[in-house]
Amino acid sequence: MVQTSRLVLASSSPRRRQLLAEAGYEFSVVSPPIEEPAQWRETVSPAGLAEALAYFKARCVAEIEPAASILGADTVVAAGGRLMGKPDGRRQAERMLGELSGTRHAVITGVALLGPDGWRRIDSDVTYVTMRPMRPAEIEDYLASGEWIGKAGAYAIQETADRFVERIEGSFTNIVGLPIELVGRMVEQIGGPRPDGTPGIAC
Repeated sequence: MVQTSRLVLASSSPRRRQLLAEAGYEFSVVSPPIEEPAQWRETVSPAGLAEALAYFKARCVAEIEPAASILGADTVVAAGGRLMGKPDGRRQAERMLGELSGTRHAVITGVALLGPDGWRRIDSDVTYVTMRPMRPAEIEDYLASGEWIGKAGAYAIQETADRFVERIEGSFTNIVGLPIELVGRMVEQIGGPRPDGTPGIAC
């Protein structure tokens, strides 16, 4: 029987906090104290990378909050065989947007849920996004907005970048950064409370 405990979100992302709160979960927030290791980006699949980074974030916070259940997440974009995380500056963001323009690409979010008794659940979700071709002037205007900062693939669909998107196949919240449907299934699997307060199924 898994012992349930309070939930801690291991993230500095205001978008993930908002999604989890809007879904009805009670939680606290602790930002991971260590930068994610960039060298992993060339060695694993998109899903494997997202899951590994989610676990890395959750593991760091679990050392600070050993009595809590820790939820970590990380989002990457895969297009044309290339992995894209968060751009490190405007020039890289411009390159990313140019490569995503007119493509159907994958947005993958890894989710890790760690418990105080040593149990863990790690999974990922993928959503496919079809983006219309963007004119250079449109890319420049978007870069000037600053919305790309801290966003995987250099765009935020929940803000004004939705005007570039023609089609979504899968979870919208996954694109924003936290697949709430997957989180709900994982929390229920380990016996945690649903957003309505009723207990999940301990395993």
